[in-house]
Amino acid sequence: MIRIVSGDLLMNDESEPGKPPYTRGIYPDMYKTRLWTMRQYAGFSTAKQTNERFRLLLEHGQTGLSVAFDLPTQLGLDSDHPRSLGEVGKVGVPIDSISDMRELFDGIDLSSVSTSMTINAPATTLLALYVAIADEQGVDRKELRGTVQNDILKEYIARGLYIYPPEASMRLTSDLMKWCSTNAPSWNTVSVSGYHMREAGCTAVEEVALTILNGMEYVKHAIEAGMSVDDFAPRISFFFACQNNILEEVSKFRAARKIWYELMTSRFKPRNPKSAMLRFHTQTAGASLTAQQPFNNIVRVSYQALSSVLGGTQSLHTNSYDEAIGLPTDEAVTIALRTQQILASETGIVNHIDPLAGSYVIEEMTSQIIKNSLELIESIESTGGALSGIRSGVQQRMIHESAWKHLNSIEEGTMRVIGVNVNQQDEDPIEGQILDPLLAKNQVLSLSKMRLERDEGMAKASLQKLSKACQTDQNLMDFIIDAVRCYCTVGEINQVLCDSFGTWVSPSGV
Repeated sequence: MIRIVSGDLLMNDESEPGKPPYTRGIYPDMYKTRLWTMRQYAGFSTAKQTNERFRLLLEHGQTGLSVAFDLPTQLGLDSDHPRSLGEVGKVGVPIDSISDMRELFDGIDLSSVSTSMTINAPATTLLALYVAIADEQGVDRKELRGTVQNDILKEYIARGLYIYPPEASMRLTSDLMKWCSTNAPSWNTVSVSGYHMREAGCTAVEEVALTILNGMEYVKHAIEAGMSVDDFAPRISFFFACQNNILEEVSKFRAARKIWYELMTSRFKPRNPKSAMLRFHTQTAGASLTAQQPFNNIVRVSYQALSSVLGGTQSLHTNSYDEAIGLPTDEAVTIALRTQQILASETGIVNHIDPLAGSYVIEEMTSQIIKNSLELIESIESTGGALSGIRSGVQQRMIHESAWKHLNSIEEGTMRVIGVNVNQQDEDPIEGQILDPLLAKNQVLSLSKMRLERDEGMAKASLQKLSKACQTDQNLMDFIIDAVRCYCTVGEINQVLCDSFGTWVSPSGV
C-alpha cells in the first residue's frame, strides 16, 4: 500500500505534469498542444436516426462518437423478446444484428473516428459487431480506436445490468482484453466506471476507491489468464462523474491518478509507463439535472465541465439540459457541445497546465481524498477484495447508505438545490424528444425479415461452435465474430452464453 503521511502526502511529492505519479496530469503540456476529446453520448429509436445524430454532431465539431444502447441490447435481449416490450429504442439505440450495426455507422469511416460504446455484459458481442463492419469497410483492425466499457463489476455493484455470474463475466472480460492486445492494440479494452456508482449515490471518496478497486481486480484476472501487465494495462481507461462541488471534483481526479500509479507500480511492477497512467473520460452528472427549471441545468453542466478540464480529463461528455425530462433534442445536444467548445476556445483555461496546483485547498483536499480512499480500499481488500465484496453485498450496501443520506439532505433542506427546494417558481413544462411507437414495431419487423433471409444452417453451426468453445478455455472472441458475420443476433449469442455459464442474482435480490 501507499504509505500515508498525515496531511501532506502530496505537498512533498513535487510532481510535474506528465511525470509520475501523474498527480498534475498525464501529459507534460496537457491541453496546450492537444485538447480533450469532445465525445457526446447519443443513441435512440433506430440505428438510422442515431446515425443521423452522429453525423450532426460530427458536422458541429464533435471529435469522437459515444454510443448509447437501449436496455434490451444492454441485457443481451433481441427486440422481439417478451422482456423487451416497451423498452426498444427508449434510452438508446437497439442493435440486434450486424445489419443494425452496419446502419448505425453508415457513411462513417471507422479508421478516422474514435468510438466509445457503453456496453457491459454483452461487450464481447457488440465489439464483435463493430470489428465485423470495420472488416467490411476494409479498415485494418489495428487502426480501430475507442472503447467498450466492459466494466461488469460496477453492474453488480450499482447498475444491475448484469447477466452471468461474476466469474463467467470476468472470463469474458479477460477474453476481450487478450484478443484486443493482439488484434486491436489501440482499442481500450475496459473503461472502469466510477460514473454509475456516483450516479447511484456514492461519495467522491467512494467513487475513487471503488473504481480503482475494480480496476485492480481486472488487472489481477488478466494476469491470471496468462497476460503480461504491459500487454493490456496501457489500454485500460477510466470513466468518472463530475458533480457540482468544483474543488472536490478537481481534487478527486488528481487523487485518482496518484493512487492508480502507486498501486500499479507497487503491486505489478510494469515496465511500460503507460501501464500505470490513469486516463479517463468524464461525464457531467446526470443525477444533478432537474426537471424543475431545466435551463438551470446548462449552468450546472458548464461548472461541471470546467471542473473536469481543471482536473485533467482526456475526454468529456456534457449532458443536455433536457435529459431530466426525456431524450435530448437536437437543440439541447448542440448547446451541450457548444459548452465544451466555448470552454476550449474562449476561456483561456487550456493555456495553463494544472492551473490550480499549489492551492492550499486543492492540495489538502487531494491529500485527504487519497488517504480516505486508500483506507477504504484496504478495508474491502482485507475482507477478500472486490469480487468477494460483491458476492456479500459490501459495496452495494455502502452506496445505498450514501444515497440515502444524500436524499435526506435534499428533503430536509440542508443541501440546497435551486428550483427544487429553494428558489422555486411556477413554470410552463417543456417537452423532451417524443419517440414514435411505430419505430419499435418496425425494428421487430426488420429483425424478423433478417432471420428469414439469412442462411439458417450457417447461423446454427456458428452458434454450436460457440457453445462448444464455452466448455473449453479457448478465447471466445473469434467464435463470436464468426457468429455475427452469419447474422446471429445479440440475443441468440447471449442465450448460448447463458446456457453455458448460467445467470446470477445479487445478494440484494436486484
